Amino acid sequence: MTDDPHPPSPPLPGLIMDYGLTLSAITRRAEALFGHRPVVSRRPDGTLHRTTYRECLARARRLSVALQRLGVKPGDRVATLCWNHHRHLEAYFAIPGIGAVLHTLNLRLHPDELAYIATHAEDRVLLVDASLVPLLERFRSRARFQRVIVVADGQDGAGIASGWLDYEALLGEADERAFRPQEPDERDAAILCYTSGTTGRPKGVLYSHRALVLHSMATAMAESFALREDDVALGVIPMFHANAWGLPFTAAFVGAGLVFPGEHPDAQTLVQLCDAERVTFSAGVPTVWLGLLEALDSAPGKYDLSRLRLVIGGAAAPESLLQGLERHGVTAETSWGMTELTPVGTIGGLPDALLELRLRNEKGLVPWDGRSMGELEIRGAYVASAYYRSDEEQDRFTEDGWFKTGDIASIDASGHLEIRDRSKDLIKSGGEWISSVALEGALMGHPAVAEAAVIAVPHPKWLERPLAAVVLRPGMHATGQEILASLKDRFPSWWLPDEVVFVEAIPRTSTGKFLKSGLRQRFGDYYVLPRAP
Repeated sequence: MTDDPHPPSPPLPGLIMDYGLTLSAITRRAEALFGHRPVVSRRPDGTLHRTTYRECLARARRLSVALQRLGVKPGDRVATLCWNHHRHLEAYFAIPGIGAVLHTLNLRLHPDELAYIATHAEDRVLLVDASLVPLLERFRSRARFQRVIVVADGQDGAGIASGWLDYEALLGEADERAFRPQEPDERDAAILCYTSGTTGRPKGVLYSHRALVLHSMATAMAESFALREDDVALGVIPMFHANAWGLPFTAAFVGAGLVFPGEHPDAQTLVQLCDAERVTFSAGVPTVWLGLLEALDSAPGKYDLSRLRLVIGGAAAPESLLQGLERHGVTAETSWGMTELTPVGTIGGLPDALLELRLRNEKGLVPWDGRSMGELEIRGAYVASAYYRSDEEQDRFTEDGWFKTGDIASIDASGHLEIRDRSKDLIKSGGEWISSVALEGALMGHPAVAEAAVIAVPHPKWLERPLAAVVLRPGMHATGQEILASLKDRFPSWWLPDEVVFVEAIPRTSTGKFLKSGLRQRFGDYYVLPRAP
């Protein structure tokens, strides 16, 4: 055997700087180019606090210095228990800026879950809004916070217990000139978020700097959030949930102004802020925008929101909502995502940049024909590769490195994704699948229906049948048969729920999604046990 006269050449390295994809790169850009852009927060008394990115980032450096003086080191978890406001934004910048990990605690969770999550994350320091101190007291003894910093807005130190620290006093004592940035590796952890835990314990998703930067670039693109410097974004998505869908970092990356609604943003507050602050973009779950639509409908012509673009995700958006917003000149796109995706996955059915999708069922990979369904699997530059400090549910990741979402979907020939249902929410009646999501969207198109959820209920003949739980709009009336009759032209007859049950409210998770397990527990024997006429 003779030697190969043309052995393969080694790869040729590119001659490009090794520039770290870190959140510090975003903040440096924001301060240098967009320092003048506004950051507006609504205070608890209804007045507005106005600042800029430049001032916000200067205060963030002082917070970094203060945390370092308290002993916070790279890799330490620093938790927040806060509403959406400018001080929470300062923490978003300050904590990853010194190599520590920001952990946003979901204030809508039960104290037992908060105790578990804070302990599991090994949070060392906590920033807490003064108004949330009563919630903190319900689980603090079961957590391991070494320091508690109270964020008080015009409350003169209210809620500052002995040994606790006041946020503003802490910043007042910190010298910005002492700031020593800790430039992390782009693959180091920056933010920790936990899933809502609808099945089993909440699971931690640990975002790297690199993932957050690439997610910010992807969502800034025209096919996604399409944010620019001249935009003003309303931060409705809770900053304690799924990284606020990345909006704070995406806005800072492009220089878009930010408006935060503060505590308990009601629909009237949101519509007034959108009008007064000339908001051009926002994102959130359908229930937020259903309230906004009602506020617009109740005061026709009073507010001009024609410049507003919305991204609606977290649950299926009813067609009636999209049509209603369009009546007021508001454009909307639907979105799908998960905490495990940092968290935005698709906008208008197409995957964001640097994400790939595929479908799989019991027969193997599913063709993209718009009809065939399978479980959605995804991989990409900002998709989780494992859960934080957990060996459980590692079967959510395939051997070749894809994440199994648990969503049942179809993809058409042009690559548009349609979520048909969660795997646990699909209804199998007589051996055939029924999509609860499709039925829910149609039910909420009925003029008398405010909310609707469809669940699978055991049936003596068909094994499972759909049951519709409906919340009527205030002052409206409709019978179950009238509501079901509105669906007859849209679905096969065997898809239609056998009955409608009227409820005062649909149970929800801490993030506003329908909690169908609660309905299944309540109505699980509905088709089995005899009922009074």
